[in-house]
Amino acid sequence: MEIKNEEEIEWMRENALIVSRTLAEVAKEIKPGVTTRKLDGIAEEYLKSEGAIPGFKGYNGFPATLCTSVNDEVVHGIPGDRVLKNGDIISIDCGSIKNGFYGDSAYTFAVGEVKPEVLSLLKRTRESLFLAIDHSVAGKRVGDISAAIQEHVEPFGYTVVRELVGHGIGRRLHEKPDVPNYGKRGTGIKLQEGLVICIEPMINMGTKNIIQGRDGWTIRTADGYPSAHFELTVVVRREEPEILSTFRYIEEVLGTTTI
Repeated sequence: MEIKNEEEIEWMRENALIVSRTLAEVAKEIKPGVTTRKLDGIAEEYLKSEGAIPGFKGYNGFPATLCTSVNDEVVHGIPGDRVLKNGDIISIDCGSIKNGFYGDSAYTFAVGEVKPEVLSLLKRTRESLFLAIDHSVAGKRVGDISAAIQEHVEPFGYTVVRELVGHGIGRRLHEKPDVPNYGKRGTGIKLQEGLVICIEPMINMGTKNIIQGRDGWTIRTADGYPSAHFELTVVVRREEPEILSTFRYIEEVLGTTTI
């Protein structure tokens, strides 16, 4: 694990807020009829206006600024000519690089009028993220974070993706430790103050099983049921966690609850 000092955390805070504002700019254009390619262009232009560069573009060969994952696509969807339709949901994951550090955040948006049962999936997934963040304090263990997510969503009949996890972040997009979205309390590595992690529950309405698309990137649910994904960057502290990124800018655009 790479423990960050206060100066490094400030650099990371800047990136986290840039990504948060980028997602808000994208949120302004999410509506039926827009293409995922257009959303990608908005994000890249905004990142550059902030003096940052896209954190995902070129990462292990990924071809775009955003991951745009629609409906049964869990993560890593590639922007293109796909047109969003009324009733869709779309997970948008965005990364940035500035001053040698990464930012990373994701939010799942409703497009137009979405079925109540799908909106409930989004609501519970978002809730599970903040319950997990509450456990991001020194002396706790990764399993405490993981269990908080699993214990919240499974009673609603949802399932937790096993193969994809949260992660440490810093000068590299993915650092140790892995932060699964399922597990047992009191297990896993002990959290230390100054550790910066991305917590990102990926929760499915149906089976937990996933498949990879032919493009080599897009991950979707094996049964075609919807999946939701939310992600924030968090600093482990002694008394209470410090959240570096925020959904506030997004939810000001959407006119919904902010934390």
